[in-house]
Amino acid sequence: MEQVQPLWFKSMGDIPWQEYPGHFGGALSKELVGPQQSSAGLIDFRISRYAPMAYVEVHSHKVQYQIYYVLEGEGTLIIGNERRVMKVHDYVLVPPGLSHGISNQGLDALVFFVITTPAVDQAADPGEKQ
Repeated sequence: MEQVQPLWFKSMGDIPWQEYPGHFGGALSKELVGPQQSSAGLIDFRISRYAPMAYVEVHSHKVQYQIYYVLEGEGTLIIGNERRVMKVHDYVLVPPGLSHGISNQGLDALVFFVITTPAVDQAADPGEKQ
């Protein structure tokens, strides 16, 4: 069986933290693998670091699945009509169409991975927020 070779190696330290639209109060993320790197646009892989009281507004995706995996701290996940506390090594799969958001209600940083597929969502119309 032929082995597939990676196209590149990167250090997470070389990628800047960004606060994306809909993220507030120090809800920062680094796009480790995005649509530009995954030529078919199949995956978006990020690490997020939320300062205390930081959050992403509740939202949903048309076609994207998301996995959240907590590395450090505790977060409050809003998923549908439920609220759940997520702790280290907890993870959740969020299917398309289900409203969700996460916040850091603790005193320490909340650090987690976000894996999204496909990498780009489809908006119903050009002006719709994703």
